[in-house]
Amino acid sequence: MPIVHADYSNLDHEEMAASIGLSAKHVPILIASYLEEADGGLAKLEESINKRDYAAIKADAHFIKGSSGNLKFNELYEMSKEMEFAGAEADESFDYEGYLKAIKEAISTIK
Repeated sequence: MPIVHADYSNLDHEEMAASIGLSAKHVPILIASYLEEADGGLAKLEESINKRDYAAIKADAHFIKGSSGNLKFNELYEMSKEMEFAGAEADESFDYEGYLKAIKEAISTIK
């Protein structure tokens, strides 16, 4: 998947709740938890990228992928998956910084 500019600013909490099998009243709590975890996960991922620690990139991207997938943030899931696979292969040509930027931007639109 190429880098995408995902925008989650118009999340429909009812639709999201239905897709994950919960009541809409739980969505704000899940989103707050996701954003808190993502903040720490992104910091770790950025550090791993800066060090070119491919095993850590794989693990950190996997964490973001899982959290994003659980909440059906599909573009975030796919970009994180691409980064995870690149880290697993120690792919030096992968655009880690570009994907990280796109992931951060997408997460910043979540409300």
